[in-house]
Amino acid sequence: MFKKIMDKKLLKNQKGLTLIELLAVIVILAIVAAIAIPAIGNIIDNSKFNGVKADAINVINAANLYYTDNPDATDGVTVETLKKDKYLDTPGKIEEGSVSKDVPRRLTATVTKAVKSFDVKFNGVTIDEINKDPQKGSAIEKTHEINPKK
Repeated sequence: MFKKIMDKKLLKNQKGLTLIELLAVIVILAIVAAIAIPAIGNIIDNSKFNGVKADAINVINAANLYYTDNPDATDGVTVETLKKDKYLDTPGKIEEGSVSKDVPRRLTATVTKAVKSFDVKFNGVTIDEINKDPQKGSAIEKTHEINPKK
């Protein structure tokens, strides 16, 4: 008998969400999603651009190894040669380009559709110049060129 009375009291004390409360929660979730989705898109674009810059640095470092092993090389080394001679497993997004023999090594290459649908061009740049480029991937609105500092 006592158990039945307690069950009835528990049922009376239980309450659910009203329609207004449910709508308020949905509105709050929609606002959070509206803020978060563009921020995530910017993070992805910035990561893609930083990945292309990292690929460029890897190509230059592979060329350093190539020139160490081949000090009598006279011309710049191509990405294709670095791959063929096993100095570079994968060039990432940099499929074509070359690295100069002079020190510091300078990369010249173009990466098509690197970020969004835009290209990134490396115009004879060193590792330091790549690292000092202040451009964010999310801010690229047309082809971005990384040029040597003069």
